[in-house]
Amino acid sequence: MADASSNDSVRGALSGLRVVDASRVLAGPFCGQILGDHGADVIKIEAPEGDECRGFGPPFVEGASAYFRAVNRNKRSLVIDMNLAADREVFWQLLETADVLIENFKPSTLETWGIDRPSSITERFPRLIHCRITGFGDDGPLGRLPGYDAAVQAMAGLISINGEPGGNPVRLGVPVVDLTTGMNAAMAVLLALNARHRTGRGQLADVSLYDSAVSVAHPFMTNFLASGETPRPTGNSHPNIVPYDVFQTATCPLFVAVANDRLFGKLCQALGAGHLPDDERFATNRQRVAHREALTAELSRAFATVDGESFGKALLARNVPAAPILSIADVAAAPHTLHRQMVVRHGDYIGPGVPIKLSGTPASIRSGPPALGGLSGAAGEAASLWKQ
Repeated sequence: MADASSNDSVRGALSGLRVVDASRVLAGPFCGQILGDHGADVIKIEAPEGDECRGFGPPFVEGASAYFRAVNRNKRSLVIDMNLAADREVFWQLLETADVLIENFKPSTLETWGIDRPSSITERFPRLIHCRITGFGDDGPLGRLPGYDAAVQAMAGLISINGEPGGNPVRLGVPVVDLTTGMNAAMAVLLALNARHRTGRGQLADVSLYDSAVSVAHPFMTNFLASGETPRPTGNSHPNIVPYDVFQTATCPLFVAVANDRLFGKLCQALGAGHLPDDERFATNRQRVAHREALTAELSRAFATVDGESFGKALLARNVPAAPILSIADVAAAPHTLHRQMVVRHGDYIGPGVPIKLSGTPASIRSGPPALGGLSGAAGEAASLWKQ
């Protein structure tokens, strides 16, 4: 496992950026961690009871859930009870010198604190980038409603297209809506920061789980808009590309993703089925999609005779995308995972690595997730909480 301890001679791309992460659970904290990994000084604001995902276990490490630890490294924790006027004053003072605020408060909660509308925060702090993460936005028919990953997966159509043909809809196992929203939020912050370089002013970035979920319903949404036909679950197969599916070999299941006619020819030659590309039913992807069942039957017979692991390697050597289906345990120990530093260690912290590799200003793991309330501050002292 890679040791991702920081290199003091290297400054991250966002070094000097001051971020107040007042969000909780997953999407917002993931956004804050992305910024923190690349050098931003991130102060995580928590209520006295702490971010509830500290308890999303087992497993637990150092008193916090692995779930919490996965999205809160490179931050410091400050407990603020926003129901107390003195604590709210600390929050406002932090924003006076912050560059970014990330939050996912309910509108009714903001109103309780005297914030009648989210846009008033950037009116009060003109240079601030206010990244507001919500379930459905603050307007529209579903505006102001709370959002949760699985519920938004359902309402955005993602569950409807996931699962086996003819079977029950299945939730995507990865919280793809929260994670996509977190990435969109990080992009929104960077876009707004770039605009601030020109204008000198911050702005409100409105990022919702619902919008993020609809945006990644590809290619099912665009297929529907073009054809008017409601998409159905396709299992492991692809609605637009054939063959793009799992095939059972003599030893293990193998996923094969053949996206063009040239790769199809290479696959058939490797399988000893060189006649298939000459069959007019299978000559082009359009024809292969139209005759999906017939082609799948032909390929399944051929795949059933080969050793999956060795054949998969042989296909990759021919630049044909193919891979055995690995477990998470296999992936965590895989030589390439370790080479790419996608499992990282820093002191007693171990977690997923950083997917964005910058050559001049690389990311770093400078600290593990914070203990609740590791920072302390009072009104009039907030400015001293930032790293100098």
